Amino acid sequence: MAANCKKPQLRAAASRRLLSIVSVTVLGVLLLIFLLRTNSDFVEPPSNKVDNTFNPISDVPHFTAKSNLPKQNELSIKLEERNQLPPRNVDLFPNLAKDHIVIVLYVHNRPQYLKVVVESLSSVVGIKETLLIVSHDGYFEEMNKIVDGIKFCQVKQIYAPYSPHLFSDGFPGVSSNDCKDKDNATEKHCTGTPDQYGNHRSSKIVSLKHHWWWMMNTVWDGLEETRGHTGHILFIEEDHFILPNAYRNLQILTELKPKKCPDCYAANLAPSDVNSRGEGGSILIAERMGNVGYTFNRTVWRKIHRKARKFCFFDDYNWDITMWATVYPSFGAPVYTVRGPRTSAIHFGKCGLHQGQGDSGACIDNGVVGIRVEDSDKVANIKSEWNVRVFKHQQGYKAGFRGWGGWGDDRDRRLCLAFARMYHLTNTASSDAM
Repeated sequence: MAANCKKPQLRAAASRRLLSIVSVTVLGVLLLIFLLRTNSDFVEPPSNKVDNTFNPISDVPHFTAKSNLPKQNELSIKLEERNQLPPRNVDLFPNLAKDHIVIVLYVHNRPQYLKVVVESLSSVVGIKETLLIVSHDGYFEEMNKIVDGIKFCQVKQIYAPYSPHLFSDGFPGVSSNDCKDKDNATEKHCTGTPDQYGNHRSSKIVSLKHHWWWMMNTVWDGLEETRGHTGHILFIEEDHFILPNAYRNLQILTELKPKKCPDCYAANLAPSDVNSRGEGGSILIAERMGNVGYTFNRTVWRKIHRKARKFCFFDDYNWDITMWATVYPSFGAPVYTVRGPRTSAIHFGKCGLHQGQGDSGACIDNGVVGIRVEDSDKVANIKSEWNVRVFKHQQGYKAGFRGWGGWGDDRDRRLCLAFARMYHLTNTASSDAM
């Protein structure tokens, strides 16, 4: 009888020991995952394999994490709905090339510039093989009409639904109780957090950084047309004149990059010095990533996205300076891009992003851009046998640079982080990203 009583007790004890072992094992695995995710400062070399481990929402087409985003007005909602429309001109160009490089043109409100860029794109060899996405910072009718007139490739328009330009009576636009200039919030009983220089936000200025970050998150992780894209994506702006050989040169560069410059994160159409047309000669150049005609793949985007907190909390309203001064340095190794010895894109802008509206021609000499397209600019002029010259010591922002300001308001920083989360159900990025 005693023996029969001991058997259940032994079985119960064995079950408890097994449960303890399983619990400890599970806790150990969870701790390991936590440590791996929170360690965001390790050096990870660029990879030419596409990173699909951090998947955006693929089975809920129009899902966005609205809880941390501002309340939308009617125009904002309508524009977000328009973002779901399919590309136009599919009847004219029904098939995209298998290895196509998507082109994203991000624009503000400079219609004179946009006309020039669209005209230059119409002459690009291979443009009909790919998809052109035009990302608008708000809604401006004249800008919209120019893009509506494009007939040379598939084209899709998207509109930043939280652009400050869409909100006339509240954040992200201007609120009646917003602090201005160097107001003391306590004394004035106004709303706002000043930047490091004591200045309060300007909605027109902060829209520059907001638009770029919203666009990047939307193109890579939000759009049905691109969230599964496994190749490179090219980003250009409305004051970038694109030469006819740009697309073919870029195809060559992205193919050569893993062989010729495995440490390069991107390929560029133009030198990082926007005033340079290139060195000439028969050699490839590896240098710091420029902001004119840059292209990278999803693996690089994942690295950038993991640094969302650095991007969103750096006190500088310029997206490119933010990237150069804090995001790229956090990768732990120099961030190189590869390009040809002669530019395939030219920066022609003469005034700021929120100037140049209207028909006065003030920002373009005589209303035109005098860019001479030579015969060598009309055909691919990059050779696979060329060697690579690395520019290691270029001028840049040194350690300790704190930014030019304009990005100190806590509301802008929270909105920026919300953009990083909006296409993801759970926080699967590192803690540094969120």
